[in-house]
Amino acid sequence: ILSLLFSLPPSTAKVGKTSLIMSLVSEEFPNVVPYRAEEITIPADVTPERIPTHISDLVEHSSMETILPIMNRHSEIETCVECSAKNLKNISELFYYAQKAVLHPTGPLYCPDKKDMKPLCVKALTRIFKVSDLDNDGILNDNELNFFQRTCFNTPLESQALEDVKNVVRKNLSDGVCDNGLTLQGFLFLHTLFIQRGRHETTWTVLRRFGYDDDLELNQDYLFPPLKVPPDCTTELNHNAYLFLQSVFDKHDKDRDCALSPEEMRDLFDVFPYMPWGPDVNNTVCTNDQGWITYQGYLSQWTLTTYLDVQRCLEYLGYLGYSIIAEQESQAAGITVTRDKKIDLQKKQTQRSVFRCNVFGDIGSGKSGFLQAFLGRNLMCQKTIREEHRSYYAISTTYVYGQEKYLLLHEVFPDFDYLSDADLACDIVCLVYDVSNPYSFEYCTKVFKQYFMDSKIPCMMIAAKSDLPEIKQIYGCSPLEFCRRHKMPPPQSFTCNTAAAPSRDIYTKLTTMAMHPHVSQADLKSSTFWLKASVGATVFAVLGFAMYRVLLKPR
Repeated sequence: ILSLLFSLPPSTAKVGKTSLIMSLVSEEFPNVVPYRAEEITIPADVTPERIPTHISDLVEHSSMETILPIMNRHSEIETCVECSAKNLKNISELFYYAQKAVLHPTGPLYCPDKKDMKPLCVKALTRIFKVSDLDNDGILNDNELNFFQRTCFNTPLESQALEDVKNVVRKNLSDGVCDNGLTLQGFLFLHTLFIQRGRHETTWTVLRRFGYDDDLELNQDYLFPPLKVPPDCTTELNHNAYLFLQSVFDKHDKDRDCALSPEEMRDLFDVFPYMPWGPDVNNTVCTNDQGWITYQGYLSQWTLTTYLDVQRCLEYLGYLGYSIIAEQESQAAGITVTRDKKIDLQKKQTQRSVFRCNVFGDIGSGKSGFLQAFLGRNLMCQKTIREEHRSYYAISTTYVYGQEKYLLLHEVFPDFDYLSDADLACDIVCLVYDVSNPYSFEYCTKVFKQYFMDSKIPCMMIAAKSDLPEIKQIYGCSPLEFCRRHKMPPPQSFTCNTAAAPSRDIYTKLTTMAMHPHVSQADLKSSTFWLKASVGATVFAVLGFAMYRVLLKPR
């Protein structure tokens, strides 16, 4: 709703303000004009912009003779309309330009003195160009231009109209068109031309469609659409969101090596106002031999962000233009909110794809090694990780009964007197002790008894550093006996001090227990149960990677 106020200094009384308003409403000149008109609302259907307009008739106005010199001195004044209420001259035009000045201001877009767009406008339009450049070749081809046109204006461009646009750019800019597509410079030139010719509503339509507000900042409503997440529910990316993120990866993986080099990563996040992933991400997900995030690692990091901080995920998807490219109402359409975990327990099945495992253990017990081993890194690889780049999370895929699932490992700070609700909220607990340290196991028993003995969260004991000589633990009973008393699976031997990548069997077991917290102790001891759970894991893992390579070839 637009409000127009008519007021100027007292010296300009009786110049025709009220007559203008009355003539607009009645479409004839009023013989009897009140001193001041009451507030009038113009319905949306009689205005060009289809915006309802309130008109508050205040006192005083200036004359044209006063306005013109001011307009000439100040280039920021956009429009001056000569009008007459008596002769019905430019009445509608007056109110049209008044609306236009409010709805589509020139000021934020263009600097009249420099005769060029302002930096913030250039920055916004550059992001829009990069989001719209679906194949990331630096030009907008006819298909991309048509998609852009349809997205912003709900109508495609005819072939001749497309050629006319490109011809205008060619005439004025040597590098505006390349390979019959519009370059970034050509795209920016077109919008400069729109603004200079008084068509800045075109540029504003584009900016607002891509989420920008009047200050050329991305609107908070665009970045953070409403999404309700009830207690005991988690958030995951749905199939459409994964397809979109796969297309973004493919768009920037220019050398087709199924990993993002530092340059490719910077290019991908160039549409963000800041770099969202730091060096710790490379130690959170799978990387290749060069330390670059792989395709699997890339999707894993998005899965982690969605699970831990869905609002940040919505923000990131907004920067990438998810709602526009995927043609969805908002980023929230890419998120699945899982059902309450209590219902999963009652039904003894789950539809979730992401499972959280909180890893507890005393200092030096091998927790960090356990996380990094999940990403395929043995002890020698782990020694190259710098302390400031260390991550307390690790996420990757596992396969249970032939289904791909994500397992999220979180290393919990050893001082368990300060455990938060987030530290306790998980699908399975991993208690890690060092077999070569006689005092290591006692810490695990304290954590278990204080927080998990009476909970329904399944727990597993990990006998880490099993390559070292095992020393008797100084505790009232052995780790095996402790697990038996508390109906836990026997301690699982684990080491990351291997020549090749450490075994992933333990992670499949953890995922299986997280998926089936209702499974009995007898089943957990059964080798048949674990065999069924892990069957096909290697085949599916290899197949998933191979399928991505195959899909890349036609593109």
